Amino acid sequence: MDSDSGELSEGELFPGPESFNSRNLTLQAQKKILSKMATMVVANLLTDDTSSEILDELYKATREYTQSKKEAHKIIKDVIKIALKVGILYRNNQFSPDEMETAERFKKKMNQAAMTAVSFYEVDYTFDRNILSELLLECRDLLHELVETHLTARSHSRIDHVFNHFADVEFLSVLYGSSEEYGLCLKNICQGINKLLEEGVL
Repeated sequence: MDSDSGELSEGELFPGPESFNSRNLTLQAQKKILSKMATMVVANLLTDDTSSEILDELYKATREYTQSKKEAHKIIKDVIKIALKVGILYRNNQFSPDEMETAERFKKKMNQAAMTAVSFYEVDYTFDRNILSELLLECRDLLHELVETHLTARSHSRIDHVFNHFADVEFLSVLYGSSEEYGLCLKNICQGINKLLEEGVL
């Protein structure tokens, strides 16, 4: 069963009475507090109008492509969980100097992927699914590297789940294809991305 209140369950933190110490108790309490703080602070990034609209459109396109509301919901939920957890780590200065360099590389790669996605939409006959897929998979690998020592295997599987879906060349081909329904989703996604790029968020 998935527990999102922390990376370790109470049983893992306290395997037996002999192993109890106040530091573990403090860490557990701190993690719960940080989770609550992060939900309020980091979620602002995800709940502003623009980001919410992008997530809504990604959900619609994913639901149509997978023909599964459950799967589409899970993918978007995983996006939010990953963002929240990375946000907690970042805002509480948990990344080492080397990891901060990786974070900067990740941000630049996401910026490149975002600009490429918009460019492929705005400029006719430029779409190349392999280029966009490769950029997204590079983002995935950098994110894995960034959180390698911080998050559990479950979180790493969520990262794979999200990026492998959006980097799927078949999904990208349909999203950028001639379908009117996908076309509307793509238009709204790219308008949102443009706004985030202008605001310096991406």
